[in-house]
Amino acid sequence: MNIKTIIGLGVIALLVFMGISKYNTLVEQEQNVEQSWAQVENQYQRRADLVPNLVNTVKGAADFEQETLTEVTEARSRASSIQISADDLNNPQKIQQFQQAQQQLSGALSRMLVTVEKYPELKANQNFRDLQVQLEGTENRIATERQRFNEAVQSYNTTVKRFPNNVFAGMFGFDDKAFFEADKGAKEVPEVNFD
Repeated sequence: MNIKTIIGLGVIALLVFMGISKYNTLVEQEQNVEQSWAQVENQYQRRADLVPNLVNTVKGAADFEQETLTEVTEARSRASSIQISADDLNNPQKIQQFQQAQQQLSGALSRMLVTVEKYPELKANQNFRDLQVQLEGTENRIATERQRFNEAVQSYNTTVKRFPNNVFAGMFGFDDKAFFEADKGAKEVPEVNFD
């Protein structure tokens, strides 16, 4: 064997080991993104599971506006019907569709809780207060998990785009993942009016 052959085999071996290392890093980070997404879905499911209990408690404790309860129930149904697979994490439109359905549920719940202010006997109901606290805690968990998901996506996307990772990512089919984006109107300051 001549020196050129030995150097050529060494370069090939180095590229193979480098490729294996980069591939494993990409797989690990992709799994982290998928695990983070599963936590986001877990918290949204927790909220969806609380909604029927909240609606039933409200319905049972007051002569409540049926339109508000129907809106919450329908929003929950729409939010629960949209499923995101691992492949969908590369699709910003699918993430946006999921996010819009969740925003509709958040809005319906907010309107229901504002309407509850008219019913002092309901606000005094311990079951309602417990559910409301759980719902508030769940909303905080959702925000935390969405932030963790975006951090995992940012780390993954950075790895995919860096050289020489981008070469191996392209060869092995690792594409960018979509971020959760801020809710529309999140930058606007809410108006507080006590009239």
